[in-house]
Amino acid sequence: MKDILHIKSISEMHRLLNIDKPNHPLISVVRHTKDMNLNFGNGIRINNHLYFISLKENIQCAFKYGLTSYDFQEGSLVFMRPKQITSQTTEIEPDLSGWTIFFHPDLIRSHKLADTIYQYTFFDYGSNEALQVSEKEKYALATIIEKIEYELQQNIDNHTEKIIVHNIESLLKYSQRYFDRQFQTRKNHHKDYVILFEKYLNEYFSSDLPLEKGIPSIEACGEHLKMSGKYLSDLLKKETGKSIIEHIHLHIIDRAKNRLLNSEYTISQIAINLGFQYPQHFSKVFKSKVGISPKQYRNMN
Repeated sequence: MKDILHIKSISEMHRLLNIDKPNHPLISVVRHTKDMNLNFGNGIRINNHLYFISLKENIQCAFKYGLTSYDFQEGSLVFMRPKQITSQTTEIEPDLSGWTIFFHPDLIRSHKLADTIYQYTFFDYGSNEALQVSEKEKYALATIIEKIEYELQQNIDNHTEKIIVHNIESLLKYSQRYFDRQFQTRKNHHKDYVILFEKYLNEYFSSDLPLEKGIPSIEACGEHLKMSGKYLSDLLKKETGKSIIEHIHLHIIDRAKNRLLNSEYTISQIAINLGFQYPQHFSKVFKSKVGISPKQYRNMN
């Protein structure tokens, strides 16, 4: 396996892309041009320690992100948070347009955004779950990018950072709106995934896997359906009002109720067979959903 190339600063990113030095040490807006160095060697793995938002247009490239290989389409908006491993699987053709914004976590550390940025779960989506933006949406995003560029071209003063962070927040809020629109327009398609997810849970908990591997993780659920766990969880939330964890817990409770009433298993045995490492955790989840403990449920029926 090839070594991982770590990019820890805006300056290092600019050197990698073979472009001029950045105007600001913690943030950069890069316009895609033919002169950029976009081919770092087939298969090289990069650990980018920066936040990354990129609008890809007219790009011909396969890009591996996690376990998924994805061909960029025109008008794809991609998000990555720091320390995510990526690799390029084919050469990128140089006739590009669009833009990329990089910013270091230190830029937002003293702002409210440092805490709220984790609410934007699309930073954890796979590349195959990129946001497809319309011309109207691209224009709205471009307006924000231009405001950030304007600030970066001025002399840095006490207001610069606040204004830039404010515009990053606007960029993220608009992106969340557009992702919500995308979930809505793909509603019929997403219903199929809800059915497939319920089928997966039924098959998983009908096997010995809970005893062997425990309760399936968000990542394992997403991987089974060939998407990121965060995307699947958001998809389920939009379609059903419940997250992955809520779906899993409700499925477990339903099975637990049957076993409490129709088997001689102890509560500890039921907990372990359903994938809980500690029976106390099972009892806590059961009571939070049912309102009474497993023992009380068994005794009252």
